[in-house]
Amino acid sequence: MPVVQGLLPIREYLLVALTATAVTYLLTGVVRRVAIRIGAIANPRARDVHVKPIPRMGGVGIYLGIAAAMGLAHQLPALSHGFDVSYDAVGVLLAAGVISLIGILDDRFELDAWTKLAGQVMCAGILVIFGVQWVSFWVPWGGNGDSIGSVLVLDKNQGALLTVVMVVVMVNAMNFVDGLDGLAGGLGFIAATATCVFSLGLLDNAGGDFGSYPPALIAAALAGACLGFLPYNFQPAKIFMGDSGSMMIGLMLAGATTSASGRVNYTRFSASDALALLSPLVVVVAVLFVPVLDLVMAVVRRTRRGQSPFAADKMHLHHRLLEIGHSQRRAVLLIYLWAGILSFGAVSITIFDSPVVFWAIGAALVVAVLVSLVPRLRSRHRHGV
Repeated sequence: MPVVQGLLPIREYLLVALTATAVTYLLTGVVRRVAIRIGAIANPRARDVHVKPIPRMGGVGIYLGIAAAMGLAHQLPALSHGFDVSYDAVGVLLAAGVISLIGILDDRFELDAWTKLAGQVMCAGILVIFGVQWVSFWVPWGGNGDSIGSVLVLDKNQGALLTVVMVVVMVNAMNFVDGLDGLAGGLGFIAATATCVFSLGLLDNAGGDFGSYPPALIAAALAGACLGFLPYNFQPAKIFMGDSGSMMIGLMLAGATTSASGRVNYTRFSASDALALLSPLVVVVAVLFVPVLDLVMAVVRRTRRGQSPFAADKMHLHHRLLEIGHSQRRAVLLIYLWAGILSFGAVSITIFDSPVVFWAIGAALVVAVLVSLVPRLRSRHRHGV
């Protein structure tokens, strides 16, 4: 397929994000009333932080905002070309709709874990059918002559399997971390914004190739929708996003980063540009480091006890921050801080070739550690430890 180029449509992407924000904000109130009417209510449980029943199913409002933004993008002269040369955005939107529907059923009837897992795999399969899958990435071995490292090219089966694994991990990571008011929505906004910035960098490097439009479009729509949902969800929450929102956010982040991975032109880099060559994996790891770490710790913790990995408990990262002495809002803002440093730090490393970036990230991490430990340090000081 010949490369077709256009300008870098920054204003159009911003319009898409703002549209998603406005539509999500306007429709979430309607969704809240519907959720109350049909009985999609989160009643307090032993592992929950909230103390009164709160409607869920807010993911419907997020999805409607994303769909409206995608529809607008299809009508914009600049962004519409991206739909002509790639089905990535359509595939992600369809898969997000299906997983949101599964989440709606869970928000209302509480599906079992295996049924939800089967639905997640099915939605990952939809992405693969539409061509959203990993095809290659750089590895630091197998070089010939003067080159160091090589590009590992995946066949369709390997790429499909990697994509399915990534989708399932990201979906469940976002689902697991959704335990405090505003936490999943804020992390979704931060991760999607970082992914959008990274994708715009790839688009710029590609000279405005229309085929490189989808990753930034997917991320911009998701970031805008998460931002529009936060006023309803930040503590004290008026509505929870539920599985209809958390699973969808995880899937769309997986779709955006997977779509972006196929836009990296490895021939532009020398072997010394290891970070640039590894940029898709670096960004993927950093963007969802906090929720994936929480997921891994939960699985290890539960399996060591002989429990199911899906068994609920009250030992997630946000629960630990509350135990240290942080309030709900401060715990959420701290996790935002960690996620922002890691995700935007990784994107900065892939865009800017300067040691200043590493020093800035290091300083920010030190500040984050100190702020996180403030309540414990104060407690030790009061007790003379």
